[in-house]
Amino acid sequence: MVEWFWRRRKAVSAPRLRPREPLPPTARIDLHEFTPAPEEFLARAAYVQLTIFEDLSRTVALVPTARAKAALAAATAASLARHSAVMAELEALGVDAGAALERHRGVVDRFQRLTRGDDWAEAALTCHLAGGFLDDLFAALAAGLPGELAARVREAYRPRPADAAFVELLAEAMAEQPRLAPRLALWGRRILGDALLVARDALSLGRGDAGQEQRVEPAFSELIAQHTRRMDALGLSA
Repeated sequence: MVEWFWRRRKAVSAPRLRPREPLPPTARIDLHEFTPAPEEFLARAAYVQLTIFEDLSRTVALVPTARAKAALAAATAASLARHSAVMAELEALGVDAGAALERHRGVVDRFQRLTRGDDWAEAALTCHLAGGFLDDLFAALAAGLPGELAARVREAYRPRPADAAFVELLAEAMAEQPRLAPRLALWGRRILGDALLVARDALSLGRGDAGQEQRVEPAFSELIAQHTRRMDALGLSA
């Protein structure tokens, strides 16, 4: 069997949707305008990253080849290192880090249950798309943190090392199982919808502030564009 890391990726047909119209430049809003207070940001980011680590660890056990396991293990280690870095910043504030994480479990735990997937392919796509989306979210929000804290957190959120491995693994599976691509295309769209709920919950929004509510959707435009690029790299429609 030819190793999937070295095989030339075959074209995969999948349902295509009409591309979204780009937002006009004046509608674009920087996410860091909605960054919550440092303690809340760090606690939520740490718990989300812990969930990403759990999903990656489970997926390593499910993928079918030793080479795939090794590649995804590197992503798992990077996720744990990121979680540790964010936890260190939270603990440096002198708060009870464990209690702070507990306050943010509800929405994130629900997201994890909804996006677990029925097989290794769906689990791997969740790690690739949801992990990437949420990393992009907290990297963008980190710009709104004060001074050196912002720089340290953004450094912790350097790009993930395993995106190419996910693409090769899933492209190989779709080439061998033609019916898999449409199912994964639908799964990817579901992941985006659920991830946007987590993202919205992570923002600092004034209660009853209609003006802020109207600005939230355009603030997500770049996150959605990044998700679309990940889907496109797999030959899937976002």
